[in-house]
Amino acid sequence: MKRTLYLLAVMAFTLTAQAQKADYNLIIGTYTTPGNSEGIYVYDFNTNTATFKANTVEKSVNPSFLSVDPSKRFVYAVNEDGVKSTVSAFSFDAAVGKLSFLNKQAAEGQDPCYLISDEKNVIVANYTSGSIAVFGKDASGALTAAKQVIQHTGSSIDTARQKSAHVHMVRFSPDKKQVIVNDLGEDKIYLYAYNRDAANNILEVKDSINIKPGSGPRHIVFSPNGKFAYLIQEMQGDLTVFSYTDGLLTKIQETNIVAKDFKGEIGSADIQISADGKFLYASNRGTANDITVFAIQKDGQLIKKSQSGTLGKGPRAFVIDPSGKWLLVGHQYTNDVVIFKRNQITGAITDTGKRIALGAPVCFVFVPKK
Repeated sequence: MKRTLYLLAVMAFTLTAQAQKADYNLIIGTYTTPGNSEGIYVYDFNTNTATFKANTVEKSVNPSFLSVDPSKRFVYAVNEDGVKSTVSAFSFDAAVGKLSFLNKQAAEGQDPCYLISDEKNVIVANYTSGSIAVFGKDASGALTAAKQVIQHTGSSIDTARQKSAHVHMVRFSPDKKQVIVNDLGEDKIYLYAYNRDAANNILEVKDSINIKPGSGPRHIVFSPNGKFAYLIQEMQGDLTVFSYTDGLLTKIQETNIVAKDFKGEIGSADIQISADGKFLYASNRGTANDITVFAIQKDGQLIKKSQSGTLGKGPRAFVIDPSGKWLLVGHQYTNDVVIFKRNQITGAITDTGKRIALGAPVCFVFVPKK
């Protein structure tokens, strides 16, 4: 009898632990103007079933990109608002899924579109002004005044979109010793040494790489093993593969996400890699509104496997959930999140029929429930 009760207790504990492991906060950043969104939304999301429930909303102006710090206690958001742009800090209670505003600082540039954070700093990419701003954090998680602002000054061949620098992304290298910066306006990738604990000169430029003129480098991701990097270029749909060794990026492949017979407008957007490192996904906005799936080979190179419509307009951002079972696509212009089932063997995605109705969803972060 005692053994039976013990086994039942173990089973109950295991089931509870599995349920808790499957329960996540899904934090979604949005555009509030134009549109009917209010700011940053938090949903309860179960990764076993892809069921979700609206939880809380924190009002904020155009929080189009979010970053959760390593402790999962703080969330940072850009507020994309022209010359009035700011960066906001929030504390986050993962147990109940609630954000609480801490403070904000001027973005030190126009239209911030990306940011990253660690224990010491928050680093922001300002798109329109072509600058990078580095903010410190105090003990409460609030932002200090900017510790460093770096202004890019170049241009490229597209006179409509590349008259000046447009910093589109900042990303830590796998070892956190560098910050990789994509400049769409200059058609360049910059590699900055990252001096995390410095009072100033936190970022020091060490190298730059010229990308094909007129291509517009947008987002870059690293493979889980840190040996390869993948760059999506917004304006022509190019996808470049680099090896990453000793802090250097070396091009090893050039491919494209656009179908051969495609005649419409190209607007490459997001790029993500599955946690097992087997598949890469890239979205195309414009008139395509699709996601291309690539298989990643052992040498880091890509083989195109499939292409699927996203069932909406403006797939600016998407995310693979922590279980790897689901792929969620946010549609900026049709105001919803489409949930796809992801085949973890083939990489293919299929519609589940599930939708989150939300104004202009453009950024997704999963945080475990505590």
